Amino acid sequence: MKLRNVVGVAALSVLLAACGSSQTATTNAGTESADTVLKVGASPVPHGEILKYVKDNLAPAAGLKLEVVEFTDYVQPNVQLNEGKLAANFFQHKPYLDDFNASKGTKLSFVTPVHLEPLGLYSKKITSLQALPSGASVAVPNDATNLGRALKLLADNGVITLKQGAGTTATERDVTGNPKNLAFKPLEAAQLPRSLDDVDAAVINGNYAIEAGLKPASQALALEKSEGNPYVNGLVVQAGHEKDAGIVTLGKLLQDPKVKEFIKQKYQGSVIPAQ
Repeated sequence: MKLRNVVGVAALSVLLAACGSSQTATTNAGTESADTVLKVGASPVPHGEILKYVKDNLAPAAGLKLEVVEFTDYVQPNVQLNEGKLAANFFQHKPYLDDFNASKGTKLSFVTPVHLEPLGLYSKKITSLQALPSGASVAVPNDATNLGRALKLLADNGVITLKQGAGTTATERDVTGNPKNLAFKPLEAAQLPRSLDDVDAAVINGNYAIEAGLKPASQALALEKSEGNPYVNGLVVQAGHEKDAGIVTLGKLLQDPKVKEFIKQKYQGSVIPAQ
């Protein structure tokens, strides 16, 4: 009986030691260890695809484990990051982030620029910008920064004119010239591709255009230019976590030349690597 107890205690000690040596640290808000899983929220296309390329091809050699959580809207990735359910997200540009922080009282920080998704004007009813009819209905994003961005695209292409000084927060009230008497229809960004059957044209964010099978580089009637464009998408974290080891590593990987080449080859000008 005594021998059996000794053997049982020894076996239990070995089991406990084994359990202790196999612990894996998983973090949501940025406390890294050698076995950390970095949970990153992303739009499925192209952000999720880019992260999956990093996860499969670059992250293992860098000692980083990625868990990609996909979202189909522009609100929940920031909400969950702010709540500490994510270590980072990758879906937005800085003007959108600045507006979100200001309106929601969050403290999220833009860390690393990665790529630009040019905003474009699309239509199933016309084949050129010049053919946009008088009184045409044009769907635009309903969030503040992307609405201003959409109006700027139309202004840059001579369709409308905007009040001098109207920036990223421009609204319909800033339209000073509308010779075609366009009727703007603000919609949630994710709904814009589906609106093409119901409107004459729609200004669609690059990620949603690609998801819907549109080809910005060849099908857009008007497309944003990349030079000096402030709408570069990048990696975002809670303020104070910019220098966390896993975040720094992921930021470097997202700017790796192999990632830039992947973006160029896969998206053929519909997504442009940040310079």
